[in-house]
Amino acid sequence: MFTRKIGIDLGTANTVVFIPGRGFIINEPTIVSLNVPDNTVLAVGKEAKDMIGRTPADIVAYQPLKDGVIADYYITKAMLKYFISKAIGQFNLFKPDVVISVPAGITQTERRAVDNAASEAGAKKTYVVREPILAALGAGISINSHSGNMIINIGGGTFETAVISLGGIVSWTSLRVAGNKFDQAIIDYIKKKYSLSIGERTAELIKIEAGSALPTRIKLNFQVRGRDLVGGLPKDITISSNEVAEALNPHLMDMAASVQNVFNETPPELVADVMSKGIIISGGGAQLRHIDEFFKRILGVPAYIAENPLFCVANGTGLILNHLDVYKRTLLNKR
Repeated sequence: MFTRKIGIDLGTANTVVFIPGRGFIINEPTIVSLNVPDNTVLAVGKEAKDMIGRTPADIVAYQPLKDGVIADYYITKAMLKYFISKAIGQFNLFKPDVVISVPAGITQTERRAVDNAASEAGAKKTYVVREPILAALGAGISINSHSGNMIINIGGGTFETAVISLGGIVSWTSLRVAGNKFDQAIIDYIKKKYSLSIGERTAELIKIEAGSALPTRIKLNFQVRGRDLVGGLPKDITISSNEVAEALNPHLMDMAASVQNVFNETPPELVADVMSKGIIISGGGAQLRHIDEFFKRILGVPAYIAENPLFCVANGTGLILNHLDVYKRTLLNKR
């Protein structure tokens, strides 16, 4: 069967590819490994991530997106070509239409870079859609309703909040601080408190296994191995979920302030709608324990985790692809 439509959630940390009728067929890290002397692509996705910290000096792993936008055009194009080819099959003669996600705060220049990279990677026609719209669709929000809905999307490189009504974004903020900064905060905290050096992959594992947005009475503990900065030898420590919450708190408070700014810029009628219905949280960062309770406590507004939050944006691309003719006349004409 020929594949002529593809949805791509192009994230800083992970890329998810959706095909109508088949669902999510790719969910891999947004990482490319290159042979530095000649810039040859050696691996993409999970295979490239597995190389991190284990390769000679002439093989380097790159994250071609930074803060949700293209940081290296050549590498992004090569990565998209790999994902599109993997999705449609090597011998498919038909170029697919592609719906691809971008942050709400993207500039026109950054938008064109995504459009051009996808086209050069094999897309017939590229539809660039802002992530809050896709996340809202994927979370089951009726975006064309006259009522206001608030979506928070916490990705690997961006934290975005938007109030959506009548098919468009009424107010929004975009922070280029998200899951990647969580990892760095954990690294810095352990370095300062325990004089222990750990890598990004270890920090990510700590976040997954013992991460929490709030301190709790019953703590999770996780054993960490790193390099002692005093003696230079390997050392083990145990870190608790309450310590992780302490490490992440400054970034979480910045996020809460960003959400408050959206409320300040939203018409009172729509604010009342959000207060009544609550905030929906999507993205990989929504998997952090107690993050819904954190926003509820700080903002005084109910907050809920979307179903399958990691896949909301990709699911939104699928909904657009399934009704492409309708969205061409409405949503896809909006910038």
